[in-house]
Formats: sequence, structure tokens, C-alpha cells
Amino acid sequence: MASNTCTFHILTLFLFLFFICFPLSNSIDFNYPAVFNFGDSNSDTGNLVAGLGEHLDPPNGQIYFQRPSGRFCDGRLIVDFLMDAMDLPFLNAYLEAIGAPSFRKGCNFAAAGSTILPATASSVSPFSFGIQVAQFFRFKARVQELQAKSSKYAKYLPAQDYFQKGLYMFDIGQNDLAGAFYSKTFDQILASIPSILSEFEEGIKRLYDQQARNFWIHNTGPLGCLAQNMAKFGTDPSKLDELGCVSTHNQASRLLNLQLHALSKKLQGQYPDANFTYVDIFTIKSNLIANYSRYGFEQPIMACCGYGGPPLNYDSRVACGQTKVLNGSSVTAKGCNDTTEYVNWDGIHYTEAANQYVASQILTGKYSDPPFSDKMPFLLKLKF
Repeated sequence: MASNTCTFHILTLFLFLFFICFPLSNSIDFNYPAVFNFGDSNSDTGNLVAGLGEHLDPPNGQIYFQRPSGRFCDGRLIVDFLMDAMDLPFLNAYLEAIGAPSFRKGCNFAAAGSTILPATASSVSPFSFGIQVAQFFRFKARVQELQAKSSKYAKYLPAQDYFQKGLYMFDIGQNDLAGAFYSKTFDQILASIPSILSEFEEGIKRLYDQQARNFWIHNTGPLGCLAQNMAKFGTDPSKLDELGCVSTHNQASRLLNLQLHALSKKLQGQYPDANFTYVDIFTIKSNLIANYSRYGFEQPIMACCGYGGPPLNYDSRVACGQTKVLNGSSVTAKGCNDTTEYVNWDGIHYTEAANQYVASQILTGKYSDPPFSDKMPFLLKLKF
């Protein structure tokens, strides 16, 4: 472990110096006609629920939507706040067929539990990154087919040039790491990161070949600070980091992020006619957890909706809103009284209040490479 830690720090230092010397050159422009999103539960607006025929129980969705909305949250996600900032409607899920959803301003392919690597029989979601990219290709082909038939679909479907002018957003990779800790050693997990990112790179290149030119890539947050991982892997105080979170999980997140940042730079150099923006979600979320009281929160790690009480209020056997029989007694994972006091919603996902904070920090432009503070007039459209 000692030699591995040394190697980790050397690589970290090298990549940090690389990023300082060679920032991404192109800059983001927020005047997009449409957004196409790929990812996991951090940005899923209903795909997993619709795709598997499942449902979420209240109090999911209680804050903004007044009902479960397909989001693993009490309200809105980061992607919802970003769509608002761009003066675009919330993204409809690709797999949600009910309610005549409009895809005029984009489409969401993200599905909770998804990984970058291909899904296996034990995966939570079958909709891995490669599948999501394939779904986009079918979506695009079907749009073109319908547009060629009749103009009556125009108000529901993106115009042809939206596929080149639109923004392609990505927030995926968390589950590749989190799931691996249940079956692999720390060294094996670190060694798997290049293959994870190779799969991601392949998907990006396929999208580029289909006219995608504007790429917005979120890195992975501090996995070790999720109550789910604290409950399973954080029982030994000697294995916690400066945030009081599981050290190995956060180290793995950092290494994935460093290599993802390097990949973003590589792709920008490879495709000078495209724009790649790398967004440092890890730093934003880590800062929130470390300084939670400064931002009006009272609980940085404990789940708002869960079972078991302090310090984590998380039990993997009872998901938020569910009632189960444990040890002969019926128990329910209930929501807290005031979700705005909590960073974490259900032990895995963030509350709407935390998502709003993260989105507000993204929109400062300070946590992106390249930074985009010179593009800030669009912030006047903020609705939150």
C-alpha cells in the first residue's frame, strides 16, 4: 500500500503541473439550442424508473415536483439548475414515453446506476455509457426520419443543426469506482481506471463522428463522503481522511479525475474544432462538505431520508421511502423535517439544496478548464 500511495502522489503532482502549464484552449459558449445528457443518477431525470418499470416512493420529489419525478432526490438535480441557467426546459428522459414528452431542446440518456464500462448481469442499470451513446444514435436517426416525413413533428424534435450546435453533457464514472470496492482491491481499482476512461474516450469519439462539437464533462465527486460508503467501509477511524470520509474511495476519485482531466486535454488537442470543458465537481462538493455550516447546512454526511438514526441514518436494506420488515419489525426510511439542512438526501445522492449550491459554484466558471467567467451574461437568466 505504501509504494502504491507514493506512486499515486507522484502521478498527482505530475498531472497537476501539466494542467497548470497547458490549460484547455477553447472556451464554452452558453448559447446552445439543445442539450444531450449522458450519465448516472446524478443527472437521471427518469430513465432507470421508466426503463425497468420501477417506481420511486415519496418523499422523493417532494420539494419541487410535489411527487416522485424519476429523480433520486427530494427535488431538482444539478442538470436541472444548469438547464434553467441556459434558459432551457428540463430534459425529458429518453425512455419516458408517457405524457407526450418534447425533445425539441434536447434529450436525457442518463440512467441511475449506470457505469462507463459495459453492464454485467449484476449491474443496477443495463444502460451503460455505450448503450446510452447507441440510444442517442437511434434518437438522432429517428428524428431525421420523422422530420423527412412531415413538419408536424417540428415542435417536439430538435432541428437538424441542433445536433452540431447543441451541448453534450457527461456525468458518469462514479458507479464504476463505487461498485468495484465490493469485489476488488484498492490496487486493482486504480489499475482499472485507464480501461474505464478508454471506454469513455471511445464513446466521445463516436459522438464527435456524429457531429457533436461541444462537450461538457463533470468529474467524479468525493465517493468516500457518501453515507452508503461510510456505512460499509468507514467503520475504522484510521481509514478516514481529513474530511472524515473513506480515504481509499476519495483517493480513487481523485486519480480517476486526474486522468479524466488529462483525457479532456488530449481530446481538445485531437479535435481543435470542438470545445471540451472539464468541470471539477470533486472540489466543489469537497468544499461543501468541509465547510457545510458556512453555506447554511447542518449535516454534511448523514442522510436526510433513511433509517437507523445518527450518525449516518443509512441502512442499505431500506431505501428512501420504503417500508421493510427487519428482524421481525416493520421499519420505514423516512425523510427529515427540513431537507435544506442536509447535504445528502438518501445516503447516495445529494439534496436539492446541495445540488443548487453545486450548480451555483459551477456557474461561477472558476471550477472549469477552461474557465468561462467571461461568458457570464447568461447568469442574468438564473431562476434559483
